[in-house]
Amino acid sequence: MINTYGTLHKGFGRYALRFERSFTLPREEVFQDITNPSIFSLWYPFATGEMDLRIGGKIFFDDGEGSTYEGIITDLISPHTFAFHEVEDLVHISLRDENEGYTMVFTHTFDESDMVVSVAAGWHRCLDVLHQLVNKQPVEWKENAPELREYYRDAFHLN
Repeated sequence: MINTYGTLHKGFGRYALRFERSFTLPREEVFQDITNPSIFSLWYPFATGEMDLRIGGKIFFDDGEGSTYEGIITDLISPHTFAFHEVEDLVHISLRDENEGYTMVFTHTFDESDMVVSVAAGWHRCLDVLHQLVNKQPVEWKENAPELREYYRDAFHLN
């Protein structure tokens, strides 16, 4: 069983949060769900559902408070890899063989050290929802953000 909690890695002045989720569905189905703009907008923060799914293609975001911005797809190898820059951050999603299914490895690389705990808790919740969507389960956004922030603050020794 994969630990669904994320891990923190530091290097070259940047931070990388890494999460893993397991799937038993065919890799092609999981990859399709991850890259489907309408599903992407249900689990990925601020995604509008507008996406030009090709290398160099744009992903559109709206924070709901007047700020809109674009991401640029940097890697797209179906059904294995999906990566993009979101402003200065890099998001890399890959699917790798694992026992009877696949493991999705989600990595978010960014610069802001003061955001580590909030970003980790946020991604944890978002990836839980992605897992529900891929497995065709009802979506339930758990009200566990405070507990997750406390967990990550302790796990990453950021007290």
